[in-house]
Amino acid sequence: AGRKQRAAARRKAFSLFVKAKEVPAASRCPGGGEGVRWRCCRQAFEELPGIHRHVALHHSGDVGRQAGLGAGPAEAGGSPAGGPAPAGSAARPSGHSCSGPEVSWALPDTSHVSYDDLTSIIFFFLNILFLFAYLCHVVGSQVGEVLLYYCYCEVRDPEKLCAWQKALCQHLHLTGKVRVASEGINGTVGGSKVATSLYIKVMLSQPLFKNILCQEDFKRSAGGAHCFADLRVGVFKEIVPMGIDPKIVSYKETGIHLSPQEFHREVEQYLSQATQGQSDTILLDCRNFYESKIGHFRGCLAPDIRKFSYFPSYVDENLELFKDKRVLMYCTGGIRCERGSAYLRSKAVCREVYQLKGGIHKYLEEFPDGFYRGKLFVFDDRYAICSNEDIISACRYCGVLWDQYKLCSSQHCRQLVLTCPSCCNKGLTACCPVCQEKELKVTSRASGQTLKEECECTRRRPRVPIEHGSPRMLDTGK
Repeated sequence: AGRKQRAAARRKAFSLFVKAKEVPAASRCPGGGEGVRWRCCRQAFEELPGIHRHVALHHSGDVGRQAGLGAGPAEAGGSPAGGPAPAGSAARPSGHSCSGPEVSWALPDTSHVSYDDLTSIIFFFLNILFLFAYLCHVVGSQVGEVLLYYCYCEVRDPEKLCAWQKALCQHLHLTGKVRVASEGINGTVGGSKVATSLYIKVMLSQPLFKNILCQEDFKRSAGGAHCFADLRVGVFKEIVPMGIDPKIVSYKETGIHLSPQEFHREVEQYLSQATQGQSDTILLDCRNFYESKIGHFRGCLAPDIRKFSYFPSYVDENLELFKDKRVLMYCTGGIRCERGSAYLRSKAVCREVYQLKGGIHKYLEEFPDGFYRGKLFVFDDRYAICSNEDIISACRYCGVLWDQYKLCSSQHCRQLVLTCPSCCNKGLTACCPVCQEKELKVTSRASGQTLKEECECTRRRPRVPIEHGSPRMLDTGK
């Protein structure tokens, strides 16, 4: 009887999971054609067997947790006997001492919280609510939120911290990405507001982060667990991939932090001087080109780079540009500026290097209609969040104002493309003519894994652009 009940619960959970991935009928045409009925992990499915096969292969653990069956002690941090771990405890990885004072293994007690409160939304309405959040409409508290944070600190046992993070996120039904390294932790996670509040509370009580991490270090935005395909927690050499050993360029050598108010005043003064041709300051956007394309500070220098790991080479190739300059740096949440400013300072060419504390995220909380115009790009399925009505980018094909990214429709490509609904309906859904021609041709390995290929977009863009003469500043005027 018990086996039949578990099987029935799993079938029901499987059905609900598939239902949650259904594309609302009203949005099927602009989203990728009338045939697309389900979306999951940034893939489109037209037939029921396709989405069933995908869920069975890639989301078996998620379905098990929804069914209340657990995912096994190894995956979900359960007890050795296979039963649920008691509240306030988590399975510790083998091979590590449990006496390390730097990591507390406590998990929050959620026995007083209902499953619906913890998971935020009923799965039937998940995609509809996600659509509202994506379009920046005002949504209710039941939608949940996404947290963005980082903490630079010395971590003696990254593997232990990683295991605890994974257990904590699974315990709270959070999805997202968390990078752990000997230099600290960097995470973005989504879930219900109950779950994210518990997550913050536990993080602040963690002895490793005490007196370093504070409430204000967590940037919040409307969203939820549905903003990420899954949960990924791992140990890396760097918590933000700049490609340089943290021992060579350390976060401890960072630039001067400016609060959003201080940064706002500096930008105001810079723009005033720039219009008169008297500025000795560079307002530097250290994000990727596709981020600054849909939103940036007025008058900024936005390097045309595709990855943050190209930033050091960009600095090296353009050192003369920064000579004797005051540099004001900014990024999404502040973490790239920590290492980026340290690298720029190590070159000893700038008069001074400043950075926006908390990044654009914190600036927009205080100045939603300030000097930052357009959308803020985020690395999850929302792609962007907004604080003002400005649209500063255009459709790749017709030039109409448009700032909502989609993945290139060619399966061998992973580029983002700006294509408006009208052009989508005409079948113009790829990032370049090369991909448009290959859209229906899929190059695969024997394993069935899709190959990534270079397309026209990546071939035309220099890996490290060199600024000739005066730096290319973006829209200094209103």
